[in-house]
This record gives sequence, C-alpha cells and structure tokens, in this order.
Amino acid sequence: MSGVPSPFCISRVEVLGFEVDAVNSVQFSNHTGYSHWKGQVLNSDELQELYDGLKLNHVNQYDYVLTGYTRDKSFLAMVVDIVQELKQQNPRLVYVCDPVMGDQRNGEGAMYVPDDLLPVYREKVVPVADIITPNQFEAELLTGRKIHSQEEALEVMDMLHSMGPDTVVITSSDLLSPRGSDYLMALGSQRTRAPDGSVVTQRIRMEMHKVDAVFVGTGDLFAAMLLAWTHKHPNNLKVACEKTVSAMHHVLQRTIKCAKAKSGEGVKPSPAQLELRMVQSKKDIESPEIVVQATVL
Repeated sequence: MSGVPSPFCISRVEVLGFEVDAVNSVQFSNHTGYSHWKGQVLNSDELQELYDGLKLNHVNQYDYVLTGYTRDKSFLAMVVDIVQELKQQNPRLVYVCDPVMGDQRNGEGAMYVPDDLLPVYREKVVPVADIITPNQFEAELLTGRKIHSQEEALEVMDMLHSMGPDTVVITSSDLLSPRGSDYLMALGSQRTRAPDGSVVTQRIRMEMHKVDAVFVGTGDLFAAMLLAWTHKHPNNLKVACEKTVSAMHHVLQRTIKCAKAKSGEGVKPSPAQLELRMVQSKKDIESPEIVVQATVL
C-alpha cells in the first residue's frame, strides 16, 4: 500500500498496513499541552523543499494524504497545491483533513492556532478534502453557523458537504447525548454515489462515555484511525466509525488508568502522565473490540 504524507506523524496507521511518509508541520520539543515548548514552525518554502526531494526520487506516489496540526498559513496553502498535484497523478487519492484550529472549554470556544489559518481552511483546504474531521467548534468556524441541536449539526454537515468533502465527522460536541450528560456525542455523514449517479447519504450518531481528563492528540488519533477504517470499509461509515471510536476508547481507558496509577490517589495526572499509551494499545488499534455502537439516523 502506498504511503501517507502528513504534517503530523501518524505512525498509528502503520500497524494497520500503511507505509507512512511523515512530514512535520512543526518541530516541537513536546506537544502544546505542556506548560512550555520549544521548536520551529515550518513554512511553505521548507515544505516545498521536502516535497521536491520526494519528486526527484519519484517516490511521490500516494493513495492517501492526511493533515493535522499546522501553524503557518503559507504551509497550509502549499499543502493544497501538493494535494492537487497528487490528485492529478492519482485521481483516486483520498485527502483526509483534520482542520485543527481550536476547541470549546466550558461552553466557550477558542482558537489555538493563528486566526489567519481559518480562511485558508475554509476557502482552499476543505474544497479539496474528501474526508474532514472537525470538532463542533471547528465545524462552526468553517460554516459560520452555530450548533445547538442534532438537527443543526446535520445541517452544518450538509453545508460542509456542499463545500467539497463526501465524508464529514464531527468528532466531539457539547450537545446533550440521548444517553445523558456522562456521554460525549459525535456525528457523521457520508455521501456515496451509486452507479446510476444518484447520491445516498448515511448519517450516524455515536455516544462515548466521558473521561475526566484532558488528553492531547485524540483528534490526531481519530483522524488516523478513520482513514484506516474507511479504507477497509469505504462505503460503511457506521462500521468505520465504530472501529475508530472503539479503538480510541481502549487507548484512553488504558491511558487514564496508567496516569492515575502514576499520579497517586487524589492527585491530578500531569501532561506527561497523560501521554496517550499508543504502544501499549497496539492490539486494540489493530483489532478493536467494538464497545461503542453507532446509531443510524
């Protein structure tokens, strides 16, 4: 299987049979969930130089592109140029975009990347993406529409479909789950085209039990797992999301269990203790036990 170039290292999918060419968008000492970090932010010239190296060796042949955390608008715009070139070479290439911009905390949304990335995502990136995985706040930013209910979320996903992507998954939301306040709700929508040209839309809802901790990297994990499982189940968003979310459940449960064991009784785990236990969860990533069922809407 051809590789997956990505500005964020997604070695998680390697255990599922993908060869990965990882391209950093930032070179940080650690993720930004820590109190301090040091490092560099790559720009378009540096990305172009790396991509030119791939082209000179004729190894820029890909089936998938996955992008995530980015801090420079010129870098992000260059990603679009590269994706378009790759799609000319391989019209079946699938571009999976996690539009990492911000999140909601206690009902208030905030961006944690520069504001000038938003118009690049809205006007250039999303139109060339095949799959996008925004959280609720990011979906609202991209469409300019607030979400207060499941019905409004479905309308927002339709707006995102109209911008380009055939698959939209709102990975987390503040919406009240039918199962109660202890559950986090995610919603997905996938449009497929039948041989006669008609379009069929599958919509799903997932409820995941909340974990009382703040993790960094869950969005990256979600996007990587969704890429892998939509490859294996290209026309069944329900199954792909069930495997994605179930794998995440196992990783997060193992992570919080290990973190609490290290921090001690009654002590809040540190960012270092809450680093996702990816290596220890290899079997759960390869073949997750389905513990989260999706509801078809």
